[in-house]
Amino acid sequence: MPERQSGLKRQTKAFSYRVLAWAKTKLPPGIRSLVGLLFMVGGVFGFLPILGFWMFPLGLALIALDLPPTRKTIERWMERLKEDLDS
Repeated sequence: MPERQSGLKRQTKAFSYRVLAWAKTKLPPGIRSLVGLLFMVGGVFGFLPILGFWMFPLGLALIALDLPPTRKTIERWMERLKEDLDS
């Protein structure tokens, strides 16, 4: 069971990193905030099959990429995710 949890944890980290890295490089700031807001709205409906509660914190992180005071924190978090995935 611990192997499965570590695998699930690794997949979650990988997915989060890919979404944040893609949004940071491919989406302009205004659109990135809008996508983050849509993720948060989807997270509220996490009890539905496709949508999930995982969407809410990822939406917050997308919005935080556009806010200068929180951008560095999210970028440091992305670096830690990348390091965890590389090891």
